[in-house]
Amino acid sequence: MGKENFVEQIADIEKDFPQWYTDVVIKTGLVDYGPVKGTMVIRPYGYAIWENIQSELDKRFKATGHKNAYFPLLIPMSFFTKEAEHVEGFAPEVAVVTHAGGEELAEPLAIRPTSETIFGSMYSKWIQSYRDLPVLINQWANVMRWEKTTRPFLRTSEFLWQEGHTAHSSEEEATEETLKMLGVYKEFAENCLAIPVITGRKTEKEKFAGAVATFGMEAMMKDGKSLQAGTSHYLGQNFAKAFDIKYLDKDGVQKYVYTSSWGVSTRLIGALIMAHGDGRGLVIPPVVAPVQVVIVPIAVKKAGVLEKCAEVKAALEKAGVRVVLDDTDNSPGWKFNEWEMKGVPLRIELGPRDIEAGKALIFRRDTLGKTEYSLDGIEQSVKELLDTVQKEMLESARARRDGRIVYADDMQGILDGVEKGNFVKAGWCGCRQCEDKIKAETAATARVYAEGESAEKCAVCGKKAEHMIIYARAY
Repeated sequence: MGKENFVEQIADIEKDFPQWYTDVVIKTGLVDYGPVKGTMVIRPYGYAIWENIQSELDKRFKATGHKNAYFPLLIPMSFFTKEAEHVEGFAPEVAVVTHAGGEELAEPLAIRPTSETIFGSMYSKWIQSYRDLPVLINQWANVMRWEKTTRPFLRTSEFLWQEGHTAHSSEEEATEETLKMLGVYKEFAENCLAIPVITGRKTEKEKFAGAVATFGMEAMMKDGKSLQAGTSHYLGQNFAKAFDIKYLDKDGVQKYVYTSSWGVSTRLIGALIMAHGDGRGLVIPPVVAPVQVVIVPIAVKKAGVLEKCAEVKAALEKAGVRVVLDDTDNSPGWKFNEWEMKGVPLRIELGPRDIEAGKALIFRRDTLGKTEYSLDGIEQSVKELLDTVQKEMLESARARRDGRIVYADDMQGILDGVEKGNFVKAGWCGCRQCEDKIKAETAATARVYAEGESAEKCAVCGKKAEHMIIYARAY
């Protein structure tokens, strides 16, 4: 394959961002389409990113006192009818099993679209006393939501995620948990995915079905659209009352618990692609990159070249770097472009002249720049450079996002802003009719409340504004 053909396989990111995205996820071997419409097969390279995301999040969950468990995939349909708002919100997306073992089931079973109901059922058995609280459980699982329009990672009928479900003795503690986990997500998104995010409360229209309050994490993609990258829900006593989750308090009185739930999914891989990718393909931050460094030998048949490359690889591995030595018989140019498309943060080029001079060229995928480094102590140089890449990718993404946040005081201003690929801050009176009108006329939705900011008037009706809202078109 010719060097130039790699980029030719991918649509122009400036002219057709959606097609660019689809081309990148397929051509780089992240996913393939499953045989059932709307499903995806996550291939090893894509799954390796998910494993790194899992690893980073899991240690954060455990550090905050949460334990992992696993709950059943199948949920009795009767569970969904117990919380009215919840069943109404999920009914269109629920896949139902009606037959098994060659017979019709006495009660249909839902394939979990989310697990509040099954957790609620079990918590009602496990929680008896104030001594049993809090319950802090997370599960890594798959869920199914029968989506009409799908796109790999962003919206598929089946996807992987984690869902935390906690139970507490007080509203204050459950609210604190909800906001704490939102903070965990934000820290992870920024320090591991190098994606700056805006967190805040969702409007009533946009909140999770069955929640008292939903808090979202919004990330700007390179086309200016928002991606909801994670959510944390304060559920109050809604599910506690639906599933009779009570405990005997210190005062001898039976009380309902307060619950929370929170989750992120393989959608984060989509966020990663669209927040950092470029015309050459993926750009992956080092913390979650399956391969952090690729070594490409130059004049590979010359004596000593492969041996030195293997020596550098061993030194990097010993230092904890995820490294690949590409000793295939493809040309260096072919290798350069293949690994660039795959988004590997650093490439080390090493040939006879470099070895003689005791140096190596290191290419940065994020900036496309090359710098010469001494082979002596190269493992330390590489580790420091990976840290620099991680930090500067976040800084670059934050500067790009901050430069595309604008203010508007009327409908035309909101429309103009989102047409240009911006996040738009505008006043809102709190009326659902005004929120609906913005979506109908601009295709933008209220993402989150702009915390700590206020506006004089509603951008729609001109009445006194109760809130400042961040509007954006979204995936």
